[in-house]
Amino acid sequence: MPGLKVRSRLAWQRFGLVGIASVTLSACGGGGSSGTAALNAPAAQTSLPQAQASSNAIVLEKAGVTPFIGIVTMYVSGLANLLGVEFTIEPEAGAVSKPVNVWYSLQALTARGFVDSTGTFLSLPVFGLYADHANQVSVQLQFQDRSAATLALEIDTPTYSDPTGIYDKPLIRQPRLPGSSLGFNYFYMKSGLGSPVIVDTDGQIRWVVPGIANAISSIFQGDGFVIGDPAQPFLYRVSLDGAQTSASLSVPDYTEFHHNIDPGNLGFFAEVNTAQAIESNVIEIDEAGDVLNHWDLGKIISDYMTSQGDNAAAFVRPGVDWFHNNATTYDPSDNSVIVSSRENFVIKIDYHTGNIIWILGDPAKYWYTFPSLRAKALTLAAGGFYPIGQHGISIISGGLLMLFNDGLASSNQPAGEPAGDNRSYSTVSAYSIDIPSMTATEVWDFDYGQTILSQICSSAYEAPGGSILVDYAVADGFKHARLVGLDPSRTVVFDFQYDTVPCNTSWNAKPIALDNLTISD
Repeated sequence: MPGLKVRSRLAWQRFGLVGIASVTLSACGGGGSSGTAALNAPAAQTSLPQAQASSNAIVLEKAGVTPFIGIVTMYVSGLANLLGVEFTIEPEAGAVSKPVNVWYSLQALTARGFVDSTGTFLSLPVFGLYADHANQVSVQLQFQDRSAATLALEIDTPTYSDPTGIYDKPLIRQPRLPGSSLGFNYFYMKSGLGSPVIVDTDGQIRWVVPGIANAISSIFQGDGFVIGDPAQPFLYRVSLDGAQTSASLSVPDYTEFHHNIDPGNLGFFAEVNTAQAIESNVIEIDEAGDVLNHWDLGKIISDYMTSQGDNAAAFVRPGVDWFHNNATTYDPSDNSVIVSSRENFVIKIDYHTGNIIWILGDPAKYWYTFPSLRAKALTLAAGGFYPIGQHGISIISGGLLMLFNDGLASSNQPAGEPAGDNRSYSTVSAYSIDIPSMTATEVWDFDYGQTILSQICSSAYEAPGGSILVDYAVADGFKHARLVGLDPSRTVVFDFQYDTVPCNTSWNAKPIALDNLTISD
């Protein structure tokens, strides 16, 4: 890959020491998260500001593993007084998405090996660059006395050739317009074709890396992605600067990851298989691969059904994909775990005991024929849709349970047993749950005019302020992925279409705050 070209406002810079004429002094607290960090800094001094006393210069540049990443190395004579470094990438002409804005603490840069042993040179990973573009980048060195030095750079990046031929060729069915109200500016797609892919709300790729074969089981955490291997019990961590590490699960019984990795209570919830149990285990893990908790849904449900006098073996069938868990979420309101079983229902269990609290699902399915399970079923208020084949469950603002309501009946029930309803379109559904009365109400739904059916995969996730990203993973008869942004009133702000087979382009997708990212640990 050709190297990046970096220049200041005054002179080209390629691997040589450059004078500090391009450095300007300013008050701290630019865009993004730096203002918050600066408020915790010591009060300003009456002596010469630390920024002015420090000599700062760009020394060299280095291309990252893709054109979306660059490493800029700086000479900073006052490095010991540095609080952190912020970079901002100016949007290209005509863009509506807010600029990439990232703040690194000095401790975070040091921990990641970006500060040299002499304490005078600092390397800054700049990610979220446009490919094939003269990126205008502002770098602000923020000192402990609240003074700051700003270096204005231009980073010329090479073109990017997408090996999938998909992500750089979206069909913009509806562009985001200037002035639109949307609580996110970037999102990432969990790809089955490689690493996660970060895209801005103008449809431009802003981050992807090589070296990852499949990122369907992935989650963004801190400054990178945690990714579960679909073929073995391994975790990978891919930082936004391009660095990659791996770890194996501490419990050898789990054979591979499948479906989601979701935010948990103490760590991450992950769906894993064992040799005996197919898609019916949820574990909670940390980034090191340590298993913190484990919920065997087959055992939990079997024990409960047996205690109530039902024939559990007729429902829980080891060796068969009878449960098909595809997402898990933590409900802090009552310290519980909510698990999506695509074949059956959504089930809530106690975090510590595993006791079943409630079940929400289509009563036309096989599970409802068992009295013990029926006794835990929530009754849905008139006019609402039950979850059918759902994905992407989460607790959103107001404590509602939100999910992507695919609408596809079960596919692995015993011969002759009811598979439930099929629908002709998919929705996003949000429910309020009243446990004392064992009732549920579909508070709202979004059906896009009943125009899209996405039978499997897919997701809907909320961004701060109530905006929602909807991922129709297999629209148009499994031909396209549709990524749709909704404002807080659930009006469509953008609609991007990508080719897919079957749901590898975007298994599901989530907003990511690349315009306001703090990396401090």
